[in-house]
Amino acid sequence: QVQLVESGGGLVQAGESLRLSCAASGKIFSVNPMGWYRQAPGRQRELVATITSGIGANFANYADSVKGRFTISRDNAKNTVYLQMNSLKPEDTAVYYCNYKEVTSATRYDYWGQGTQVTVSS
Repeated sequence: QVQLVESGGGLVQAGESLRLSCAASGKIFSVNPMGWYRQAPGRQRELVATITSGIGANFANYADSVKGRFTISRDNAKNTVYLQMNSLKPEDTAVYYCNYKEVTSATRYDYWGQGTQVTVSS
């Protein structure tokens, strides 16, 4: 069983920065993707960024809306993924969820954290 615990959300003004952290426990494999999704009121949950560890390198993927402003990173020794959010905009306001995708040859399962609120005021 995998558990994900997020931290780092809060209330900031437009243009400021926040750093989210997600600590994973349980059976975690670095080759499986970890990432961040967000859900604003009245909207569907959407991908923010994901990261997968390969041999000697990490591979990151970002939503177009956050490219150049957000950076995802991963510390496999600590089973922790981070999201550095710079130049925040009011439209970034949402609940941010950590995600771990458990992928095997036969199954694919998503684990989710409880979510952390990010509010950006204008």
